[in-house]
Amino acid sequence: MKRFLLMLLFTPFACFAQISISGKIINGTDKSPVADASVFLSNATVGNKSAGDGTFILRNVKPGQYELVVTVIGYETYRQAVLAAGGSISLPDIKLIPKTLVLKEVNIMPDPNWERNYDAFKQEFLGTSSIALKCVILNPGMVDLEYDKSTRTLTGSSYDFLEIDNKALGYHIKYLLTKFLKDGKINLVYYEGSALFQEMKGSAKEKARWKKNRKQVYEGSSMQFLRAIVGNNMPNYGFKVLRLIRKPNPAYTGLNDKYIQTLVNVPLEVTDFTKLTDNRGIFALKFPDCLYVMYTKKRDDDRYNSTYRPLNMPNYLTTILSFVEPYTLFDTNGVIINPAAVTFEGNWGKSRVAEMLPVDYTPEEK
Repeated sequence: MKRFLLMLLFTPFACFAQISISGKIINGTDKSPVADASVFLSNATVGNKSAGDGTFILRNVKPGQYELVVTVIGYETYRQAVLAAGGSISLPDIKLIPKTLVLKEVNIMPDPNWERNYDAFKQEFLGTSSIALKCVILNPGMVDLEYDKSTRTLTGSSYDFLEIDNKALGYHIKYLLTKFLKDGKINLVYYEGSALFQEMKGSAKEKARWKKNRKQVYEGSSMQFLRAIVGNNMPNYGFKVLRLIRKPNPAYTGLNDKYIQTLVNVPLEVTDFTKLTDNRGIFALKFPDCLYVMYTKKRDDDRYNSTYRPLNMPNYLTTILSFVEPYTLFDTNGVIINPAAVTFEGNWGKSRVAEMLPVDYTPEEK
């Protein structure tokens, strides 16, 4: 059975052809076609508009699990999970629900703390890296934020798409933020939304720099790691995975170590923590302890990094995966489908929107 699992897992990417997704957008009330609706695959570079008769087609879709998003003025945003795993897909008619407008008198009071809250949001949403410093949110007024002093939580969402220029990677990103949470008590940051990546225009020199920066961001990322699992290239790409046994420290006071931790220095095989699912092209991470993932091609130069590392362990870029749910699902594009099922500490935990690559990104191999 283990050999059969390996054969299924390690199907080369080249075996999967790019496909198309087509369908029709209609008004859910009167069944009339909806024209000029934005139709895109979330966190990818694939998008289009619906024609006058409501039809649309998305081309050059790589295999994987996607969220198809439809937005248009006057209708509720539509979302649907789409699994691209074989031939081209023809979807049933997509029925949009018209928005109900309720007009009432509203007294708008300026929030004196908005700028402070926005600065805190931007730091966690975009990040603080050198790449984040080259990202600009063009329409910050689209962000709705609220801070609760009693719980020390900052929550937010966006009224419409945030327009973000990533001048380090050469992407213009349209990000519809549905949820943002920063919990100051437990030091947790969580956000979710739908994004469309568009290539920025630039000179040949700028495009070469963007290409280089994208590859640097990709190397050692969770996307590369998960793709390496599927492609059976984990050691070749520089990944080493160990078992981290972690138990709560009964003597924890807030000033000492929160956990009693033991790192087992025996490399794990892919089949030790990866399982097949019933859906083609969808895999699952499952492990009773934490996974200690090292990227051996880069060193960690962050002197303030608090990620657990034994004294005899090299300072490779390291991420600790703690599983919240029994299964963490991912697809052939290296994208986690249920991100709330796992938490990242260390290298991947620092990545924010500034380091995001579209799910259909593919580096040029030498």
